[in-house]
Amino acid sequence: MKLELSGIHHLTAITAQAPANLRFYTEALGLRLVKKTVNQDDTSAYHLFYGDGAATPGSDVTFFDWPVSPERRGTNSIVRTGLRVSGNDALDWWRARLSGFGIAAGESVDWNGRPGLPFEDPEGQRLLLVDDGGEGEAHPWQRSPVPPSRQIRGLGPITISVPRLDATAHVLTDVLHMRKGREHPDPDVPGAIVHVFAMGAGGPAAELHVAVTPGLTAAVQGAGGVHHVAFRTPDRESLHAWAEWLSAQGLRSSGEVERYYFRSLYFREPNGILFEIATDGPGFAVDEPLETLGEKLSLPPFLEGRRNRIEAGLRPLA
Repeated sequence: MKLELSGIHHLTAITAQAPANLRFYTEALGLRLVKKTVNQDDTSAYHLFYGDGAATPGSDVTFFDWPVSPERRGTNSIVRTGLRVSGNDALDWWRARLSGFGIAAGESVDWNGRPGLPFEDPEGQRLLLVDDGGEGEAHPWQRSPVPPSRQIRGLGPITISVPRLDATAHVLTDVLHMRKGREHPDPDVPGAIVHVFAMGAGGPAAELHVAVTPGLTAAVQGAGGVHHVAFRTPDRESLHAWAEWLSAQGLRSSGEVERYYFRSLYFREPNGILFEIATDGPGFAVDEPLETLGEKLSLPPFLEGRRNRIEAGLRPLA
């Protein structure tokens, strides 16, 4: 079996203000709440998944609901999350929309040869709307407040920051079989260079960008920051092969973990940034109809027996 990641699966960040987070990502950004569940390792916290109309892998921005202090920014961290839209004119539309929600976005920047619009959510989560040129399929959500032609189509490039490239590049190319591509100036850190690594068919949905920033101190994770990024693999068979391959390369991992909606394994690159490899299926419709995803609290079977206690410990979202 040829081991190859096909792109970004999801990205998980941290919020300390879950009700406001829910309003911003569904109302301002127009994403669909495709799964309302809990952190399976800390059931006192919601795990909220926002995605496209069909809850497709590669469209999910997710949040752990933790009452923690704001992130202290720095290197050895995931520093910006790309979100794909179609058409350069869409960026002008989104700039005006974000302004209506009190979010300031500047002028478009060049992001690896593509127009991009950087901005931050109300907690300081660093985001980027990037024009994907209409590449690939789109699954608009008919109940979104954003018109179908303007909706966020899925995740785009994810940017991490490291002080040196060599050890990280070894893991990305020799272990994860990504392809090193072009370099571009870092719009966020003057003088820094971003190195692009591609997966699968490539394109903005399948890129990890590595910003080399030796002058920064290490980040301290918190609200407004990112917890981990997950990469796509098709099925359990391929995930099992990845687990064996990582072990053979001397990388310690969690081993395979059953998340019910997908199966995962976790490991850290040399600077401590948490990576995940996750299967595309079975998906979020495994326990509730596609038409009503996210409307009720979903629990995997191994947590269902604790539902009353879990629900009692969650803070209201409304």
